[in-house]
Amino acid sequence: MSKDMGRLQPISLTSYKPLREVVCESLRQAIRDGVFKPGERLMEIPLAEELGVSRTPVREAIRKLELEGFVVMLPHRGTYVADISLKDIAQVFEIRTALEELAAALAAERITPDEVEYLERLLVEIGTYMEEKNMDKIVEADINFHEVLYKASRNERLVEIIHNLREQTYRFRTMSMNQPGRLVKTWEEHRLLVEAIAERNSAEAREIARMHMEHSEQTLLKGLHIGDKAAEQQ
Repeated sequence: MSKDMGRLQPISLTSYKPLREVVCESLRQAIRDGVFKPGERLMEIPLAEELGVSRTPVREAIRKLELEGFVVMLPHRGTYVADISLKDIAQVFEIRTALEELAAALAAERITPDEVEYLERLLVEIGTYMEEKNMDKIVEADINFHEVLYKASRNERLVEIIHNLREQTYRFRTMSMNQPGRLVKTWEEHRLLVEAIAERNSAEAREIARMHMEHSEQTLLKGLHIGDKAAEQQ
């Protein structure tokens, strides 16, 4: 039996989404959650058997994951889970910072009162989840927070590009959030951002978004460094 077997749930055929999309979401989540490790080979036949589908949607899903940066396909060698380097992370954050600044500035100009109110409610929710130490709920609310912010930019192409870049570092989100003090600082940065946007201050919103991304990158790199040190000591 392949080592890939037994780690994925069979695909539900009742979904309204195309099968390749459902398969892609399943594999993407498995990579995010560390079910498949960086450098691990992904083989179409075992994956198809475990998911209960044919090889075609698996092959299509893998191609999409390659475009998103989750896997690499090596000629005559196969498909492997991408191992993101520090250089990759630096380049992604360099681009994301510029885009997040733009999204925040546009949101300050185009956001609706209802969206501002929703962002404020999400801040309250995140604060409650922080007190409860409910990381799953924190991550879910944080994703919703950014989705509302991006939507408020009223630029669909911008949102699409940001989504793609966020996917490439999503697997490290929990590691970053678990760094001491980072959750509280993130919440405070989000609060300042909402205030700037509510006041229609594009310049201030842009600056806070830049600061938030800079701190996020620093925290992530610190977490990766600590993780590497721990692995060396095992």
